[in-house]
Amino acid sequence: MQDSRALLLDTDFPPLRRATLETLQVNLGYLCNLSCSHCHVNAGPQRTELMPLDVIDIVLDFMRQQGISTVDLTGGAPEMNPHFEYLVRQARALGVDVIDRCNLTILRQPGYEHLASFLAAEGVTVVASLPCYLEDNVSKQRGKGVYQESIAALRELNALGYGAGKGLELNLVYNPLGPYLPPPQATLQADYKRELQQRYGIVFDTLYTITNMPISRFGAVLLAQGQFNNYMQLLKDNFSDGNLSAVMCRGLISIDWQGYVYDCDFNQMLDLPLRHPDVLASDLGRTHISSLIGQPMQDSPIRIGQHCYACTAGQGSSCGGALEATA
Repeated sequence: MQDSRALLLDTDFPPLRRATLETLQVNLGYLCNLSCSHCHVNAGPQRTELMPLDVIDIVLDFMRQQGISTVDLTGGAPEMNPHFEYLVRQARALGVDVIDRCNLTILRQPGYEHLASFLAAEGVTVVASLPCYLEDNVSKQRGKGVYQESIAALRELNALGYGAGKGLELNLVYNPLGPYLPPPQATLQADYKRELQQRYGIVFDTLYTITNMPISRFGAVLLAQGQFNNYMQLLKDNFSDGNLSAVMCRGLISIDWQGYVYDCDFNQMLDLPLRHPDVLASDLGRTHISSLIGQPMQDSPIRIGQHCYACTAGQGSSCGGALEATA
């Protein structure tokens, strides 16, 4: 698989500095029951990387020290980490809001059938991947059978009160199928709500549109098809300076399964570790979450690259969807 990393390191992207740290995005491992074509972490059933319990406890200590308001759990399928439920319970006991980035199909897998009820009982916000409301498009991106399993999981979540205005938040995620920008989020959300309600009686709160990052698996596809340069030009041509104040890295840091820290999940996949001015990095050039406990994070520099243009193109993109509405 071709690697786009070397093509992204030299950049003319504007410099960024962190504002108030509010969110920890914790990658619990690369193990997943799916292997999606757009996956920027190359997750799949054969991956073995999983965050161990001792690192999870350090993450919880950091939350206490820094007064973190939200922990955003991702993977892989974060639920496949054997300590997933422990982390959720402990975070909720601290009063921290928990987001589970769920591929939906995991809720239907043997051994995980109880998870939907667990998430509801703990008041976890579910952010669920559904790249289209049409079955054919989902099958192209995520594999055969995924669409129907996803619809069944959404119905189960609805039955528990998710997406129905009962305090359990259910948000869906759209990624384009190829090298182009997402359509306007508000317009596409209206389409999703109408089609899923009419076809299946499914309701949800918000649709997040997320621009595909030219890294990892998707970056390799772009290179193999000779589309990498054109896609990067598309991102740069649609750069919007107004999105800079709202990019997610200004209020978030990302932690990998070993406990090393990055400015965002995408930098994690490119092995561009966070650099803190008051903390000495390890021999590997990485900063561990344990060394940041008690350290001020505001105004620290953020590492940037050409891939950052994906977050600022057009309406903008983050793990919380388009940026225009929140800028």
